[in-house]
Amino acid sequence: MNLALVVIDVQRGLFEPSPPDADAVIERINALADKAREAAAPVVFVQHERAGDLEAESSGWALHPALRVVEGDHRIRKTTPDSFLRTGLDEVLSFCGVEGVVLCGYATEFCVDTTTRSAAAHGYHVVLAADAHTTHDKAHADAAQIRAHHNATLPAIRSFGVGIRALPADGIAFAG
Repeated sequence: MNLALVVIDVQRGLFEPSPPDADAVIERINALADKAREAAAPVVFVQHERAGDLEAESSGWALHPALRVVEGDHRIRKTTPDSFLRTGLDEVLSFCGVEGVVLCGYATEFCVDTTTRSAAAHGYHVVLAADAHTTHDKAHADAAQIRAHHNATLPAIRSFGVGIRALPADGIAFAG
């Protein structure tokens, strides 16, 4: 199956202050991107924009400086938690012949969750990189609990007709 890596909202302004596990998550995202590029799979960086702290082209909107971005990677701008809604993501994936997506990034309970559901609704098989998405601690649950909840519940959704799996980043392959 032809896969693409979609990195959601790993932006300077969303990582200040950093989520508790930011460095490890970014390291895993970079490893996934390296594996994807080695397999000639598309790598797509999605950036959220909004008035104020995430104005397009602002320092807060910029991708996190620890991400490894190379020529040929795709960039998508969005204004909602859904990386597909009113963006060119579906067109990019379709043009590249993609049948499934590997999702990672920020924020687990918002943009990662919504994009996972939307990708499945668009007919893409989804692999959620279980240890390569994160969020900040909340009053009701810490980041690790939120991530564990989504890693357990999203794969239980079967109504879209395509699979959603949660796998550790080091267990995800883009070829073979």
